Amino acid sequence: MTAETPVIRSRDNALLKQLRRLLADGAASRRQGRAWLEGDHLCRAALQRGVQPELAVFAASAWAAEGAQWAIAGSRLVLVDDGLFATLSSLESPARMGFVVPLPEPGAPVPGMASVVLDGLQDPGNVGAILRCASAFGFGQVLAMKGTTALWGPKVLRAGMGAHFGLRLLEGLAPADLAGLGVPLLATSSHRGDWLHRATLPWPCGWILGHEGQGVRPELEALAAGHVRIAQPGGEESLNVAAAAAICMHASAVAHAPDA
Repeated sequence: MTAETPVIRSRDNALLKQLRRLLADGAASRRQGRAWLEGDHLCRAALQRGVQPELAVFAASAWAAEGAQWAIAGSRLVLVDDGLFATLSSLESPARMGFVVPLPEPGAPVPGMASVVLDGLQDPGNVGAILRCASAFGFGQVLAMKGTTALWGPKVLRAGMGAHFGLRLLEGLAPADLAGLGVPLLATSSHRGDWLHRATLPWPCGWILGHEGQGVRPELEALAAGHVRIAQPGGEESLNVAAAAAICMHASAVAHAPDA
């Protein structure tokens, strides 16, 4: 901390109010074109992927103890009174630092890229877990249809654990936006289609994952080259969508891995 870096001590500070909006409302990231990353794990993941924060926010004592460890030259630095920093956190044990990062520019899906299509998923934990699986299994882009929970919301970011920064993420899409994707789409189903363990899976492909309760909407089912279901010998009616996504993406990846 230097003499030129004052410490914010007022709860009513305008910048803190902006950051609280990013924390409380996932859609605020879409509107503002930026996201709040809470805690050192997410912030280090962003830096490792070449994402430079536009704003770095530290509790005053955290910056005094650890500031020299952070390569954030060129970013605006803001220090916050330790007692106030808890108002910028939704964690039981509040983090003592965070970044504000710009969101990627909106664009069109990249043709020919292994993709995951999210059709109206609402649970941030599910969406974040699916992003982690996509990154782990070589699916380079995640295409969120209109009505899906905000990909850059705080709960999705925490569940994604840094996967956001290795993926191409597009939001607010309509079925027509998938027309030029150029890979076969596979729709998950609980009751019809080929059994996953017997299916011949194309690569690259796109997995369509539907709303937790309603499944894939008819407009997207009509775009699917095939439907796939997962054998459940234990007798459960259906799987959690994030669990199903992990199984399907892993099956695609290992079927076409060099040492498979």
